[in-house]
Amino acid sequence: PQVFEIPETFRETARQFQEAMMQYSCAIREFKTKLEVLNDELSMRNARNPIEMIKARVKKPKSIVEKLQRRGLPLSIESMESNLDDIAGVRVICSFVDDIYEISRMLERQDDVTIIAIKDYIKAPKENGYRSYHMIVEVPVFFSSSKKNIRVEVQIRTIAMDFWASLEHKMRYKKNIPENHVKYLQDELYDCARQSAELDNRMQNIRNLIAEEAEEEERDTLAMLPMK
Repeated sequence: PQVFEIPETFRETARQFQEAMMQYSCAIREFKTKLEVLNDELSMRNARNPIEMIKARVKKPKSIVEKLQRRGLPLSIESMESNLDDIAGVRVICSFVDDIYEISRMLERQDDVTIIAIKDYIKAPKENGYRSYHMIVEVPVFFSSSKKNIRVEVQIRTIAMDFWASLEHKMRYKKNIPENHVKYLQDELYDCARQSAELDNRMQNIRNLIAEEAEEEERDTLAMLPMK
């Protein structure tokens, strides 16, 4: 059988790509640790966990190539690192809308986190109804002989937002949907997004009411204690 030699340039490119993917994975690990620390501290201080779940992924090579091609960009590691902000992705699922902003403010205050961009799709949802809080951040990752600042896309959302976005994403790529059904399905999905936003607001209001009553009860208890 004929033996094909792999060109040395290809070997080197493959090695560089594997190293880049490893670095993005490390950036995810660093960032997840930051989130877990915040969640542990808030759990101790407030007796509850604002973060329900943390999901993370490194973009697949096929998706990276397709995105570069769509933008008409060179297919190279340098081009990938310079132009794509979402190769490392972290999704933070929170209990309430207020938790989203609290977590984002805490991240912004950390002096080794550089905020590159913020898109608030909660205050200004996308046309299809999508809601989430997006941050592009840079975090330093220390390797054996160097430090590298690596970009991570962070999506912070509630359980309701994540439920809607996950199902919408799955249905978006379904083929063979009759043309006369497309508009109806878009309207239905938008209405579901509106209802999930209303649910988030109602749950936030209930939580605020319970917190206010707990504070009032604590004040009344303190007022009844004997003065020394």
